Amino acid sequence: MSSTHQLIDNILKQVRLSEEEVLLLNSFWTKKVLEKNEYLLRNGEVCRKDNYIISGTLKAFYINADTGQEEILYFAIDDWWATDIDSFRKQSPSIYNIQALEKTELLQISFDSFQRMLEQIPALERYFRIILEGYAGTLQKRIIMNNVYNAEHRYLDFLQSYPKLVAKIPQYLIASYLGISAEFLSRIKRRNKKTLN
Repeated sequence: MSSTHQLIDNILKQVRLSEEEVLLLNSFWTKKVLEKNEYLLRNGEVCRKDNYIISGTLKAFYINADTGQEEILYFAIDDWWATDIDSFRKQSPSIYNIQALEKTELLQISFDSFQRMLEQIPALERYFRIILEGYAGTLQKRIIMNNVYNAEHRYLDFLQSYPKLVAKIPQYLIASYLGISAEFLSRIKRRNKKTLN
């Protein structure tokens, strides 16, 4: 079975492709394996590849210049994407890092191959628009959550929205994503023990 079968299944949930287009799609992607703690992208590098996760877990983060602390932007697990969209689109330096939290298997496509793929398989324009709309919606929700709701509400929403992440991500990283300390998160969890069980 092709190493792209998982990606193809994901795409076919959103758009129709002919058998010829599926075969052509295979030719654009290459497989990459990251070991735990290996970087997919570092601050200052150009994001030259779009990345689809077959298996594993990644974190995207930047280092706060004032505090020296790691600020988590997002997590990505199986069947998700992990790319600095702005850096990839503009082929300009990234302002953040993407690092593997465990051994991670990816499918990658270069910027030039991505453009050729969209030209040769026009239905994929719609697929990637759907992906970007989903990403924009998630980002919009996160901005609202951070500006309107308290830490406890944000944590409970995180549990409900991302149950697979909760099982895979260390508590201190979830705390960073929520913008709180690990100690404060522990207090929230203790207060909500009945709700969380």
